[in-house]
Amino acid sequence: MKSLSLDTIKAKGIAFLHVAQRYMVLIFILVFVGIYGFLVFRINTLTASEPSDEAIQERLKTVQRPRIDQNAVDKINQLQAQNIEAQTLFEQARNNPFNE
Repeated sequence: MKSLSLDTIKAKGIAFLHVAQRYMVLIFILVFVGIYGFLVFRINTLTASEPSDEAIQERLKTVQRPRIDQNAVDKINQLQAQNIEAQTLFEQARNNPFNE
């Protein structure tokens, strides 16, 4: 059995670095392509995932629907029936809501 000493480990490490130095560009490119491929795969996985039905139902429970005051609706209808000019404005707004 060979004994491991600090000098033998240094010598083998230096020999390995001399061999690896020749292929440093290739190693760098392979590592870069590997990381880039992993990121593309991970982004694709995250963008393709759909929320679960439980998550959708929970979100729908927390969203409050707007409440319309019935007194305000009645008052607007009353004013519209009484004023011909307002009735005309309401009709124009219904027909073309983006016209000022």
